[in-house]
Amino acid sequence: MVRSDARENRERILAAAREAFAEDGSTSMNQLAQRAGVGAGTLYRNFPTREALLLAVYQDEVEQITGSVPGLLAGHPPLEALRRWTTGLVEAMRRKHGLGNALSPAAQQAMAEQTYEPVVAAIEELIEAGKKDGSIRADADAGDFLQLTSALWRATPERSPRMLALILDGLRPQ
Repeated sequence: MVRSDARENRERILAAAREAFAEDGSTSMNQLAQRAGVGAGTLYRNFPTREALLLAVYQDEVEQITGSVPGLLAGHPPLEALRRWTTGLVEAMRRKHGLGNALSPAAQQAMAEQTYEPVVAAIEELIEAGKKDGSIRADADAGDFLQLTSALWRATPERSPRMLALILDGLRPQ
C-alpha cells in the first residue's frame, strides 16, 4: 500500500508537470520538482526519466477523460455527451501533440497502444447510449468515430467545432 504522503507527492508532481508542460514543454525536471514542492529525489523516485513523467501525465489525462463518460451521460443526452466528451479529447490530444517531440518514437507508440482501448471503450459507451435512445444510428462504430475525429486535433481550434458538428450529424439516424 502506498503511503498517503507519497501518493500526495505523486499527485502534486503530476499536477505541476501538467501545468508546466502546457505552458512550456522544455521545463526541466528540477524546475518541476520546485514547482511541485518536492525534492529532486522524490521526483526521480516517482519518475526516473522525463519521458516516464510525460507518459504518466498523458496516462492520467486519458484516465480522467475516459472516466468522465458516466457523468456526461447522467447530465446530457447521449449525442450532446459525445460532443462534450470529444471536445475534451481533442483538447487533450492537442496538448499531447505539443509534447510529442519530447518523446521517443517507441514511447509515442507505447502511449498510443496503452490508451487506444480505453478511449474506444469510452466512445463505445457513449455511442451505445445513443443507439439505445435512438439518437445515434445503429451502424455507428467507435473505431470509425475515433478515426474520423482524429482530424479534429490537427484542425485549427476555430474549425474543429464545425467539423465535429458534421461528424455528429452523420451519426444521426436517417
